[in-house]
Parts: sequence; structure tokens; C-alpha cells
Amino acid sequence: MKIAFFSLGCFWGPQLKFEKIKGVKNTEVGYCGGDDPNTTYEKVCSGSTNHAETVKVEFDDNIVSYEELVKFFFQIHDPTQLNMQGPDIGSQYRSEIFYKDENQKKVAERIKDEFNKKFNGNIVTNISKEKLYQPAEEYHQYYLKKKY
Repeated sequence: MKIAFFSLGCFWGPQLKFEKIKGVKNTEVGYCGGDDPNTTYEKVCSGSTNHAETVKVEFDDNIVSYEELVKFFFQIHDPTQLNMQGPDIGSQYRSEIFYKDENQKKVAERIKDEFNKKFNGNIVTNISKEKLYQPAEEYHQYYLKKKY
């Protein structure tokens, strides 16, 4: 089983989108890329931790490739929006791919370059080493399934 981390705005909707992909075995929402090893939703929303709302995707790479997941990431949000998606504004809603290893980094950079050509150089997605990922509070896990 492989793991990928994607930040693309509020994590509730993307969690449900990633889980529908054949080969994705589990998704979890959390916070990644910040400086606080014990962050909370309230701290992340304050902007004081530098974390981004993130979807952790566990996948079987015999069924779905990391490359396919990165392409899907670019297709399901607006990667030209800096620190926002839709009505959600703040650095916690930034577009960012957090890689686990050098291979993931190379794939993410290559796919970003491909999409950047399509978007006339306007992609603002960051590509960074995974740092201090933490699961979000239980009430955030599958929030939209629980609520609706």
C-alpha cells in the first residue's frame, strides 16, 4: 500500500472524490506542512501553524498509479487560486502536493509542468516534502457523509 497527500481547499469534498477511485483503499483528512506537531482545527484556521487541510490517500499502486492520482488532483480543484478554493480563503486552503519520496516529487513536478502549460503558467500549486501530517479530529472524517 502506498500513501499520497493532497491539499486542495476544504478537505471534506476531496476526501469523497478520492475514495471513489478504483485502487484507493482508504482516505483520511488531516493537516500537513505546518510547524506545530500537535495542531488542531482551531489552530490551523487561525493561520498560526502553516498547516494545510490535506487528504491522505492510501492506494494500491497495482491498480491506480501515483501519476493518475496527481492528474486527478489537478482536475478536481482550481490550481490557479492562491490560498483559496471557492468561498474558503486562507493559507490552510492552499493547493499543495506533499510527497513521500523523490519518485513522488519527480512525478508531481512533471504533472504540474504539464498542467501549467494548459493553464498558461498560472498554476500556484506547491510541491513539498510531507511534514508533520496529523489526522484531523474525528468529526471531520467523512464529514459530508455524516452530515448529508
